[in-house]
Amino acid sequence: MKNNPATPARSVRPVRIGPRAAVALILVTLIGVAAFGWPLLADRQSGLAHSQDAPWLFAALLPLLVAVVVATIADNGMDAKAVAMLGVLAAVGAALRPLGAGTAGLEPMFFLMVLSGRVLGPGFGFVLGSVTMFASALLTGGVGPWMPFQMLAMGWFALGAGLLPGPERIRGRVELLMLSAYGFAGSFAYGTIMNLQGWVILQGMGQGVSFHPGDPVAANLARFVAYCLATSVGWDLGRAALTVVLTLTLGATLLKALRRATRKAAFDAPVSFDSGVGIGSDPALERGTNGSRG
Repeated sequence: MKNNPATPARSVRPVRIGPRAAVALILVTLIGVAAFGWPLLADRQSGLAHSQDAPWLFAALLPLLVAVVVATIADNGMDAKAVAMLGVLAAVGAALRPLGAGTAGLEPMFFLMVLSGRVLGPGFGFVLGSVTMFASALLTGGVGPWMPFQMLAMGWFALGAGLLPGPERIRGRVELLMLSAYGFAGSFAYGTIMNLQGWVILQGMGQGVSFHPGDPVAANLARFVAYCLATSVGWDLGRAALTVVLTLTLGATLLKALRRATRKAAFDAPVSFDSGVGIGSDPALERGTNGSRG
């Protein structure tokens, strides 16, 4: 048995998404969009509260996350080596989160999610982001109705990094600048999405920023923008700035390490067999045996 020739150093392919994994990802995304956005369409008598719908979202999310992993494995996109790398990166990300949580929004795990999604692809990135947030919640005791929403938002954040253009062409400073720009914008997007989860259950904050169930969507969105500007811009800015700084200073080294590990793991390398050589046999022994025959 032999592997195909080694992949060139600059040609590192991400973990691919097969059709079944793509379907599972689409289902997760649709459920997530509905979970975040349905209060904007609810009437005044809906009795909405994300603290009530979060357990249902969590119950639907976990099987779908498992389905994404299983479907990726079934589509030959993720083998034991990829699962091992997923576990290592999720553990590192979970350990990084407590280092900055609670301090002006400084969260170094975002930097790791951007680079991991870039190298390993959108499907792997989504699973990594969700699993990392789940593990960090268990590690820090941050389990609550917000956790499934955080898992979805972080999964989308890492998935987006895997969808950035030119993974095989853009390298060096240009790539770092692109990843920094994405990390900056994505950090604000993450904070905004999570604000939507909490804003709809906060009442009595004033006419200009409170959510009013049953009001037109445009009116509520205007209040939501005012709420974000008043409460979270500074926090999101700290997260975005740290992501940019870490990407520009440590990004090149980590990208090289991730690509080297991905190349050595050869997630997408097919395996072929030489004809005439049995599995488990010694080619030299067979040559000697054949040569002794008259």
